[in-house]
Amino acid sequence: MRKSEEDGVELLVLRHPPVNALSTALLDELATHVTSLSTTPTARAVVVTGDGPYFSAGADLKELATIDLSRAPEIARAGQARFEAIAALPVPTIAAINGLALGGGLELALACDLRVAGESTKLGAPEVNYGLMPAYGGTQRLPRLIGLAKAQELIFTGATLPAAEALRIGLVNKVVPAGQELRAARDWAHTIGQRAPVAVRAAKRAMREGIERPMADGLAREIELFGGEVLASDDLAEGISAFVERRPPKFQGR
Repeated sequence: MRKSEEDGVELLVLRHPPVNALSTALLDELATHVTSLSTTPTARAVVVTGDGPYFSAGADLKELATIDLSRAPEIARAGQARFEAIAALPVPTIAAINGLALGGGLELALACDLRVAGESTKLGAPEVNYGLMPAYGGTQRLPRLIGLAKAQELIFTGATLPAAEALRIGLVNKVVPAGQELRAARDWAHTIGQRAPVAVRAAKRAMREGIERPMADGLAREIELFGGEVLASDDLAEGISAFVERRPPKFQGR
């Protein structure tokens, strides 16, 4: 389900009771919304959450048990592509993690830019408990986020973490009282939505495109985006005018 809010905030809700398992149908629906959002000029931030008590418990194992295993690589590639599309959205994305984020659910949260978890949330990569391994980007995104050694520990053992530990190791950005994760994520999204959209998008591109490059290349890309997009924007002129006139800016995203 997709819902649009003020400040250009878009809300995506995973709905596949009881645990929002990532069935083919749910992933197809998510992909449709993400494709639409990638070309929605009014979007300024996206929040992803789960309907009911859980974010997502991961792959739909009942569905997985019925598929021809020769198709498994094809399915994994499709899953990777869908989560990469989320990571590549031009606006910031925030996962509001409620209850459980396990396996593919954790990989979905990792594809987002920011993560807010309720204090009773459990997070983990339990695939090895079922004879599987993370295959929707988890083996690549998790070590880049929390470091190789800790990612290896989590993936090799299949252990789950409480929210407090996830915060300590940098897996999530913020922990809030259970039931308040969506409100906290939406507050962040609305704050981002009130900032200069051209600058926010350019900053996300600079970080995303620069993080895997040598520092010199990343710095060069930063200058390209700063000079080619930010300095030429109407948002910059509006931001300066608003500061001088001591009023809130009214950014138009151009």
